[in-house]
Parts: sequence; structure tokens; C-alpha cells
Amino acid sequence: MKFAYKFSNLLGAFYRHGNLCFSKDGNSVISPVGNRISVFDLKNNRSETLPASTTKNISCLGISPDGSLAILIDEDGAAILVSLVTRAVLHHHHFHSPVHSVSFSPDGRKFVITKENVALMYHAPGRNREFNAFALDKSYYGPFDETTCIDWTDDSKCFAVGSKDMTTWIFGAERWANLIYYSLGGHKDIIVGCFFENDSLDMYTVSQEGTLCVWESDTALEGLRKGPKYSERKKMEEKKKREEGESNEDDDVEDIVGEDGETRGDVIKGSADTPKQVEGIKNVRYSQRSKHYFNKAGDFNKLTAAAFHKKTHILVTGFASGAFHLHELPEFDLIHSLSISDQRISTIAMNPTGDWIGFGCSGLGQLLVWEWQSESYVFKQQGHFNNMNSLAYSPDGQYLVTGGDDGKVKVWNTNSGLCFVTFTEHSSGVTNVAFTSSGFVVVSASLDGTVRAFDLHRYRNFRTMTSPRPAQFSSLAVDSSGELVCAGSQDSFEIFLWSMQTGRLLEVLSGHEGPVSNLCFSPVQSVLASVSWDKTVRLWDMLDSWQTKETLRLTSDGLAVTYRPDGQELAVASLDGEITFWTPQTGGQTGSIAGRHDLQMGRKETEKITAKQSFTSLCYSADGESILAGGQSKFVCIYNIKEHVLMKKFEISCNLSLDAMEEFLDRRKMTEFGSLSLVDEGTGDGDGVELSLPGVKRGDMSSRRFIPEIRVSSLCFSPTGRSWAAASTEGLLIYSLDASLVFDPYDLDMDVTPASIRKQMKTKEWASAILLSFRLNEMPLIREVLEAVPYDQITVVCSSLPDVYVDKLLNFVASTLEKSNHLQFYLSWAQCLLTLHGQKLKNRSGAVLPTVQQLLKSIQRHSDDLSKLCDWNIYNIRYAAALSKQRGMKRTAAESLSDEDEEEEEVEMDSGENAFCVIPLIFVK
Repeated sequence: MKFAYKFSNLLGAFYRHGNLCFSKDGNSVISPVGNRISVFDLKNNRSETLPASTTKNISCLGISPDGSLAILIDEDGAAILVSLVTRAVLHHHHFHSPVHSVSFSPDGRKFVITKENVALMYHAPGRNREFNAFALDKSYYGPFDETTCIDWTDDSKCFAVGSKDMTTWIFGAERWANLIYYSLGGHKDIIVGCFFENDSLDMYTVSQEGTLCVWESDTALEGLRKGPKYSERKKMEEKKKREEGESNEDDDVEDIVGEDGETRGDVIKGSADTPKQVEGIKNVRYSQRSKHYFNKAGDFNKLTAAAFHKKTHILVTGFASGAFHLHELPEFDLIHSLSISDQRISTIAMNPTGDWIGFGCSGLGQLLVWEWQSESYVFKQQGHFNNMNSLAYSPDGQYLVTGGDDGKVKVWNTNSGLCFVTFTEHSSGVTNVAFTSSGFVVVSASLDGTVRAFDLHRYRNFRTMTSPRPAQFSSLAVDSSGELVCAGSQDSFEIFLWSMQTGRLLEVLSGHEGPVSNLCFSPVQSVLASVSWDKTVRLWDMLDSWQTKETLRLTSDGLAVTYRPDGQELAVASLDGEITFWTPQTGGQTGSIAGRHDLQMGRKETEKITAKQSFTSLCYSADGESILAGGQSKFVCIYNIKEHVLMKKFEISCNLSLDAMEEFLDRRKMTEFGSLSLVDEGTGDGDGVELSLPGVKRGDMSSRRFIPEIRVSSLCFSPTGRSWAAASTEGLLIYSLDASLVFDPYDLDMDVTPASIRKQMKTKEWASAILLSFRLNEMPLIREVLEAVPYDQITVVCSSLPDVYVDKLLNFVASTLEKSNHLQFYLSWAQCLLTLHGQKLKNRSGAVLPTVQQLLKSIQRHSDDLSKLCDWNIYNIRYAAALSKQRGMKRTAAESLSDEDEEEEEVEMDSGENAFCVIPLIFVK
């Protein structure tokens, strides 16, 4: 391949596990999706998934106050420091145990993580280059059980930590004499959230049983005092001990000294006793001001998440039933409550202004952003909460359609990365989806025995096709005209053929002796190819009474079949891991690729042997020179068809939280009683529902842990040829061309240099400069040359280009137009190229088709953006005109009233003695 593909975006996954964060400006929400994070721009309605990834699923994340850094921590405690500006990983660190929460201080100088029953404070990484970006400052001990949440005061002087032991601990971030630690009780369940009041030490604590405690401090933040240093206090106390001759307990604060004598960090140990008071300084004390209860919280409706906005005093609480409440504190006035899901709310976050509230539901993978003042959704997205089985690109490459085991058909916009319509008519899993040639009809096959057609204009199911006998459809194909729809059955071994116009069953094709695994129509002929487990590929002629035109014999069970874009070649994947290539016209085999060693299937944790390796999905590239292949593995292979060699292997995931990721068995998990992976550890934690069974404290003992298995269920190349998509366990992965790091010159010699190209530009030899820049093939230089050409010289330059450079220039214009702001300039280039060389391009349409489709996609995208902008401008102009008209009417009415008042005053004054004094006043008015 001339270009390298790289990971571009992740669709179909919006939230998995962990906490949500908003960006500094409040316009974007950052959500953990598996072992990656996605940034959803709510203002521009776009999504982006960062390429950085952790080893396992992300359990918590923290964003720095300036919005430039993010700390991602996975389930095992492995952390990475990521720059949100450059999208690069800056540092790796391991906390050696699971971390429950992480939070930066408001001044950005420190951050605190909580693990087990300890809170660790680190120096936050700054702008200076450091050998160790995570330098431990202090360790805080106090809670007797695992910690759950963190909150800071506004001036970063203190922070609070909630715990599962039903207490909240307040620690000083600095060495305060009157506040070393303080413990707050008053709850009967796990602390879900603890929050400081704005510019105060007053606190709110929320627990899982639905209780809110309001705590009032007798000291303001300004009242925190720095006492004598700890070393001095220690000397004073030792002196006092010697004088009194009494044995007292050791200090509350001591230093950790390593074997080499270096100080590792301070340890602050909390205890049930009150910290000793420094002479002359009064210790901080708390009193419970009030206590409130949430009505709907019960045994089966636990409070699961909470968030507090300090400036607006709004408390948001989420419950296991999917409902949330908004209260104004400290009065605890209910603003409103709403149920947004039927699953538990896992996390809640509020943007800096307090207008938008973000909710994450891990059960269904939902991400919602709610504007509480207008009571409307800003953002509402949900992916497939079961496996994603199939995908298909629209003919122009703008949309993607997916079908999953949840029975839903979703259509995605490839530019924004968001789902804009979901069809829920199927009652069982969707096995295959396809676009018609028009691009406005989506067809889906399901295990419920129906094939449905959906209209993307009116967003409705306008056609439902069924078989005479109930059948489970496992494959689907639509011909190039969009008139014929075929579906293969996995139980009756038959292929059913319907008319799209009438929905009537035309024919039932019989002949296979095993389940039909895949179907594909020829792009240029009315020929249907079907592959089955009976080790045959059958070619059916749609014009000759649907007879079998050819039968191709395979060496193993057939799993996938696909046509080359020009229809001159057929690729078949079989169970033995081979990809065979056939000529449809003659039925002869032209080549084969043995790919069973390339796939490298992983081994499940409960398996002792590796399963057979075979490809289950095939897809040709847009130019037909290479083929993509994927299966039940974390790898996707791309082969060169002419040379029959492996060109590259893409590792679609490195998430060890998924099953079958490792090729070899972990002997450390094997015992004489079996694998430790069969033990359900942690079942019932955090689900918010506990069954009242005798002796059960960790949820329902009958529930079992399910680890999804990594696999690639479907592959598809974009018609533009610049990207391809893979439907996997993690979601819908998009890989795009990375042309920035590839040096691929064409017809290069010693005279082709950037200096010689710029010399041609100075002499205004535009055609020669363009030819030289394409021979050097550096994209920034080509862009510089093109944008230097005068507008009135575009037609002359296009007419003098050789044919081989016309394709290259058109391809460059199509790719640059998608992201460039010079719309008219590049559209003029495209118009001149298509007008002057249209006939020659038509003669080689097969090679130029991906470029033309890319051009159409770019033009359509800019057309949509401009139409939205124009509509918004029209609305603003109409609003301004109506507002000025209304103000003009008010001004006219006011002037008429003032004129009447003046006339009355003039009449009254004329009748009096001082009328001559009033006339100048009226005139001045």
C-alpha cells in the first residue's frame, strides 16, 4: 500500500465504566470507553477517540484545571499521563493496586488518588521536564475500609475523602496546625459523595442509603494556621516528656525514611482521637447542621452517584432505578426529578458553569447530557449493548449502518462519529445489514425471521419481508440495482429472494446441504454468490430463472465470500484459514493465501488448547489491489492479492480486560482445582441491588461474571478508499489513511527538489511546478504550489497536465477539500479537471471511482455545514428585523403619547399668565 492506515475513531461506544469529566470550557465531555477515552464536542456535535490506551479498562480519570493533561488509571492501577493538546502519552506509572478515584487540586499543583484505605498526594506534573512526573508528597491514613470519593476546597488547602466505612475524612493538604485530620460520621452506608461548600470548610456528605448530612465548620478557610514545624514540635514534646517523666504516644505525623536515609514522603495517620492542639491555636471543629433523606431511596433503589456545583449550590443525585434528583442546598429544596434510564446511573458530572449535567449508565452504555434549566437533552447517545454483528458503508462513504445482538439497527455519521437514527423493529439479533445503491435505504436481516427495509428520508420501516416457513436469517445481500433482496437461512439451508418494490417472495433457492454462511451480489452482473458449510460456493444467475450457473468446490467449510469491485474476481474464506481467489466467468481458481498462521487467535482463560484459526469476514479495498481479513482474533490482516503476501497486521485492541487476548496460557492462574478464572470474584459489587439472602453480603450469588471475547465480526472498506471500518467487541473502529508520515515519491531524480519547485513558482511556471511537486509527492509542498496558482490560470494549468497527473491532482483536491476552508478555490480545480478531462476519466472509471466518491463526500459535507450556517444567519436576520420592528412600533407609540401630552400642556399654559415661559421648553424638547 502507498499509505499507512492508523486508528482514527471509535464509534458505537460512548461510556463503559469510570467517571465522566467536562473540559475547561464546558463544551466537551470526556468519557472512558473501555481502555480509551472519547471526547464529545457538544457544541459542534462531533466525537473523537484518543489513540492512547491503557492495558485494561479505565476505572477513573482526572483532568487538570487548565484542561491540558489527563490521568487515566485502569482496573489494576496502571496509570498513563496523556496530553489533551498533542494526544500523546507523556508518562507511565503503576500504583500496584486498584485506584478508586483521582482528583487534581484547583490550583493544579497537586493531585490525590485513593486506593484501598489510603489517600496519596502527588506533585502534579508541570511545564518543566521531569524524570519522574509523579512525585509522592504525602500519604494519608485514616479510613478503615476502601475509599470512594475525593473533593477539594477552592483554595486547595484541604481535601476530603469518603470511605466505605461510612465516614468522611478531612485532611490538610499543607501542614496546618489546627487541621491535621478530622473524621465525620452520621451515615449508615457507603459514602457516595463528599463536597465542600464554596470558599468554605462547610461540607455535604451523601451516602448510599439516601441520606444527606450538612456539616458546619467553626473556622473559615482563612482561619487555618501554620504552627511550628513538626521537627520542632517533636523536640518540644520530647523535652516535655523528659520533664514530666511520662510516656506519651508517638506523634500523629512522622516521616517515611527509606533504607538509604532519603525522605520518601510524609505519612499522616488519623485515629479516632482528636488531634492534639497546638498552644495558642484553636483546632477546627465540625457540627452537624441538618440531616435530610431522599424519599425514593430504599433497599432496591440505592443512591449510586452524586455531583455538586459549588457556585449554583445544585446537588444532583442518581439512583439504581435510573432516576435522578436536583436539589438546591443547603435548604434541600427539590428543583425537579426525572427518570432517564431503566439501568443504574453509574456516574454524574457537571460542567464548570453548572448548566449541563452528564450522566453515564454502564449497564446499557448510555451517555446523556441534560440541561436542567430548559429541561432538555443536549446529548443522548447509546451504542449496541451486546455484540455488533455487521456493518456497511453507504455508497458515498458518509454513513455507516450497524446491526447488533440487541436487535437494533443504527446509522452513524462518519464525520461526526455519532448515531443519528436507531431502528428497533427487530425482536431478535440482527445478523447482517446492507445499503442499497441509492444510499437512502437500509436493509437488515435478523434471527426473528424477517428482513426489513428502512427509509432514511422518513426514518421508518417501509417493507417487511418474511419466508413461508419460520427461518433464522444469517446472511443478506442486495443487488446493484436495489431491486432484489436475498437472505440465507441457517436452519433450512435455503436462500430466499424478494422484490424490494413489492416485498413479495420471488423464489426460494435450494441446493446447499449446510447452513448458508454468506451471500454477495456481483457489482456488474445479476449473479449471486453464496457460500455454505457444505464446502461449496454456488453462483446463481438472476436473469436465467435463478439457476445455478457454477459450483465451486472448497477444501473446507465456507465462511465468507466477496466480489472484487469490478466483479472480475471472487474471494472465499474457509474454515481451514485459507483465502482462495476464483474467476466467476470460468469458475477457475487463480490463487490462494494460507492465513491461519497470520491470524494468531488468542486463547480463552478457561481453554487449555487454542481453537482453529480461520477468517470470518473479507473485504476488498476500493481499488481491488488488496483484501482485508478478520475473524475471532485481535488482529486484522491486509494482503496484497497480486503477490499473495501479508502487507500489514493491525492490532485492533490491547485491552486485557477482554477474553482471548493472550496467545499463551497464564500458568499462574492454573491450580490443582482448575483455573482461577472460573472463580467469580467481586460479583455483585457496585450494582446497587442486593438480594436479602441469608449470609449474602456481596449481591446475588447466582449471578455470574461475563468477560466479552475479542473478535472482529465484520469488515468494510469505505467507497472512497481512504478508510476502513471493523465491527469488533470494543465497538466500531475506524482506520484512516495517515499520509503525513509517508514519503512516496513518483519518478524522482536529482533535479526534483523543493528549491527547484519554488524556483519554478517564482518564474510563474505553474504547470511545471505542479508536476515537480507531485514527483516529489510531499503534501505540504503540493498544497503550497496549488494555492499559489492565480485563480484565472487554473483552466490553463489543467489543460496542460498529462493524463497520469490528472488522477493524482484530482485525488489530492478531493482529499484536501474535506478539511480546507478554500472552498471556491478547490471547487474550481475540481470543476476544471472534470470538465477538461471528463471523457478520459470516464474511460478508466474503475480506477477513478474512489476519488470521485471522496470528492462527493467532501462537497456534501461542506454543503451540510454551509446550509446550517445559512439557516442560522437567516434566523438571526429575521429575529433582528422583528426586534427592530417591535422597537420602532414602541418608539412610534411613545412619540405619539408624548406629542399628546405636550399639546395638553401647551393648551393649559396658554390659558395662564406664564405661557410665554413654556414655549421655549416645548421647543427645546
